Amino acid sequence: MGVVAKRSSMTYFSDSRDHYSHRVRIVLAEKGVSVDLIEVEPDAKPQELADLNPYNTLPTLLDRDLVLYESKVMMEYLDERFPHPPLLPVYPVARAESRLWMHRIEQDWAPLVNIIMFGKSKDSVTKAQKELKDSLLSVAPIFAEKPYFMSEDFTLVDCCLGPILWRLEEMGISLPKTKQAKPLQDYMDRLFAREAFQESLSEMEKEMRY
Repeated sequence: MGVVAKRSSMTYFSDSRDHYSHRVRIVLAEKGVSVDLIEVEPDAKPQELADLNPYNTLPTLLDRDLVLYESKVMMEYLDERFPHPPLLPVYPVARAESRLWMHRIEQDWAPLVNIIMFGKSKDSVTKAQKELKDSLLSVAPIFAEKPYFMSEDFTLVDCCLGPILWRLEEMGISLPKTKQAKPLQDYMDRLFAREAFQESLSEMEKEMRY
């Protein structure tokens, strides 16, 4: 009996603390892709990374001769390279809407996460914590309508949102136990219970919530 062949031999340079790195790890896990995962300390990057990536940034994905160093590009590449299960809608309008949601997460919430996680000013961190919490609570009711973010199916949008929500406690944000927040909390429970989500977690990320 032959050994089952690995689906891929990719190398992924990842930062455990970084939600951009985490989102791609979720896609890799959802697709069941075999990958050589290299955890990198942002302050001690290997020379190999600088040789591969002109920006010397994390995350970076290497697939044979292809080097990708932008997380949304990586996610869509993996979705096209490994079509099952699909993580973007089939129809152009729905695909465009998903991409727009990913863009909005990146524009509206990701900068607040970066301020909270890495900000030097206590005032700016406190302000960003309140802004992120208020913004999440304002959209919480939409999670009552469908099991995933504006969708019946798990998509790349959930891959972007999940790592931010996983880090809420780490960022000093606790959701109130209110009727308004319950749909968001239920969504988080569904998301975090997914086998691929659990597989995607680094040891450092597991310690953020347990």
